Amino acid sequence: MGKRNFWDVLAWVVLFLIVLWLILKVMGIIQTPILIEYAPYFGAAYLAGWTMNRFETLCRDFSKFKVATVDEIKGIKLNCAKNHN
Repeated sequence: MGKRNFWDVLAWVVLFLIVLWLILKVMGIIQTPILIEYAPYFGAAYLAGWTMNRFETLCRDFSKFKVATVDEIKGIKLNCAKNHN
């Protein structure tokens, strides 16, 4: 595994806390005021932003990979054309 990013660790902690909060809320252990009940929604919004950022990074990396692969294939075709003509 590669180096862990602080924001990735934070996102997993937030996800764990939201799930824990939901379990405790369903079991009736947590009875919070209405203002505090919105905190998991803000955490979920953070997770959605984190997920979109990860997808954007993945797409950017895939695009670079695609360009490099196409360039490599073109280089192979040129070498074959030079060697067989």
